[in-house]
Amino acid sequence: MKKLVTAFLRRGAALCLAAAVLCTAVLAAEPEKSRAELRREDLDFLYQTVLVENHPDVFANTPEAEFLALKKNIESRLETESDVEFLLDLMRLTALVGDSHTAVAVGRAAALRVYPFSMVRRGDAWYLSAAEAESGSLLCREVTALAGRPVEEAVTAFGALFGSDNPVHLRRQFQQACNVADLYEYLGLVETGKPLPVTLKGGRTLSLEPLSIEALGGLKLARLSDRITREPATAQADADYFAKPLNKDTFYIQYNTCQNAEDLPMEAFAAVVSGILDGGDFRRVLLDLRNNGGGSDGVIWPLLEVLRSEMAEGCELVGLIGPATFSSALINAVEIQEMGGVLVGEHAGGSVSHFGAVRGFSLPNSGIRGQLSSKFIDLNTLLDAGAGRGVVALEPDLLIPQTLEDTLAGRDTAVEWLLAHPERLAQKEYPDAPLTRGRFMGQLYEAAGSPSVTLDGLPFADSFGIEWFLPALAWAKEAEIARGTAAGAFSAARPLTWQEAAVFLSRAVDSLKIQTPDPVENRRGPVPAALTEGANVQAAAQSWDWGLLPEKADFTKAPTRAQGLEMAAALANLLK
Repeated sequence: MKKLVTAFLRRGAALCLAAAVLCTAVLAAEPEKSRAELRREDLDFLYQTVLVENHPDVFANTPEAEFLALKKNIESRLETESDVEFLLDLMRLTALVGDSHTAVAVGRAAALRVYPFSMVRRGDAWYLSAAEAESGSLLCREVTALAGRPVEEAVTAFGALFGSDNPVHLRRQFQQACNVADLYEYLGLVETGKPLPVTLKGGRTLSLEPLSIEALGGLKLARLSDRITREPATAQADADYFAKPLNKDTFYIQYNTCQNAEDLPMEAFAAVVSGILDGGDFRRVLLDLRNNGGGSDGVIWPLLEVLRSEMAEGCELVGLIGPATFSSALINAVEIQEMGGVLVGEHAGGSVSHFGAVRGFSLPNSGIRGQLSSKFIDLNTLLDAGAGRGVVALEPDLLIPQTLEDTLAGRDTAVEWLLAHPERLAQKEYPDAPLTRGRFMGQLYEAAGSPSVTLDGLPFADSFGIEWFLPALAWAKEAEIARGTAAGAFSAARPLTWQEAAVFLSRAVDSLKIQTPDPVENRRGPVPAALTEGANVQAAAQSWDWGLLPEKADFTKAPTRAQGLEMAAALANLLK
C-alpha cells in the first residue's frame, strides 16, 4: 500500500536531521572575541546558513530587502542589547519567513519575565484562565483588551515574533506566550518594567506587574482548570492513541501524536480496532486529531486502511480537528476527507499546503535553538481533497467550536453534538474548486449508478488505496474509460482538462452502451475551438454535440467541481 509519505513526503532523512540538528562544528568561543562579534556570527549563521541556504523558499512571503534591512538594524545594537533582546531579534528575523514550522525557540537562552495571568480562547472570544488568587472571582471573564488595545491587535503584533502561515496558528502561539512580559516590551505594547493592563468585559482592569519565572512559581494562582470537576469521556489521554466505544453506535479513536507507541505499534492497534469494529454494529467512527501536533504522517496508515474498509461496509468516518491539529496530523485530516470522511470541530492550526519536514538547528555561540522547514508540502496537487485550497487553515466541514460553558461542565461540545445528531453528514462543498481527474471519475461512476466492482489490488500504480473514488477508478479502468499512462499511473489529483473530460465522456457513452444520441438541437454549430486544441477532435465533437459539455462554459479555464457534476448529470440523463 502506497502512503502519501512514500509518494512525496518521505521524512526519514529529515527526522534524522532533527536529532542531529543543523549546525557547524562548534568549539569553545574564543576568549578574545567580543560579545558583539559572537552575536554577529550567530546572526550571520542564522540568516545565511540556516535560512537562505537551507529553507526551500525563504523569500516566498517577504522580500529579501526586508530581511537585509532588519538584519542591518539588529547589527547596529549587538554590543548594547540584552540576551533577551538578542533572542527576540532573532525570532523577529526568522518570523519574516512566514512559515509556521520555521522558528527560533523561546526562552532557551534567556531569562524571561512573565505576568501572573493566562487566557484561553473559546469561539471568537478570549477568557481569563489564570490569575492571582485574590482575583480568582474574575476567572472566566472575557478579556477585551491588553495594554489598551483589543486582544486581536495584540495577537497581530505578536505575529512579528511568531512566524505563522495562518491566523489560527498565530492565535495558538499567542495563547501560549500571552503572559511573557518581555514580548510586550519588545513590541512596544508596554513600557519597560511597567504593568500590563488587562481589561475585562464590564470595565474591570487588572494591572499586572512583571515577575521572574521563579517569583511566579511562589505565587498562589487561581486557575480555570481548578473549576472543572469532571472530564468528558474524550478528554486528552496520556497516550499516543487509544480507542473505545462511546455508545452502541459510535466508536471513538483518539490519535494524539503521529508516532508509534512503544507498547502498541500502530499495526497492532489497527488490528485491535478492526476486531472491535467487526464484532460490533457501529454506524459512526470518530477519529480525534484535536490534540495532535504532528510527527510522521505515514504512521496512521494501517488504521486508515481499516477505517476505509469499514466505510465500504457503510460505516461513517468523522474526523475531529481544532487549533492544535498541526503538521503531519493536518495531512492526516485532509486524508480523512480524501477517504470521504467529514471533518468536525474548529479550524486547524495547520494549513492545507505548507512548508514542513522539519530539521533542527543550533546557533554556534549562544546555543539558541530552533527548527526549519526543508520542503513545501503542496496538498493542493497531491490530494483531491486539498485541490484549490492552498496555504490556508484547514476548515472543518461542520464548524462546532468548544464552548466555555461546556469546558467548565466537563462536556465535549463537538462530540456531544455528534451523539445527539446520528444523521449522516456531508462534506462542505467547494463548487469552484478545480475538478481533479479522480473526482471526475467518481462523479461519472455515480452517474452510471455505481456499478459493482471488485477491488483486486490498486487500479493504478499511483493510487493510494484509501480514496473515496477508488471504486470509480477500478470501474473506469475495467471499462476502458480511463486507461492511465504507459507506466500504469493515473494522476488522480491533477486538475482535469476540458479535452480530457470530453474523452472520458465519449468513452463512457461507448462503455455504457448508450444508444448514440442525436445532436442537441441548439448545438448544431461548430465545436468551440478551445475544445479541439491538441485534443481528440472526434471525442470533443461528440461530447459537445450530445450535450455532455456545459454550453456556456469558458473552455479556456479549467473545469470546476460544479461543472463536473453538471457533466455527470448530463451523462445520467442519457441513461434514462
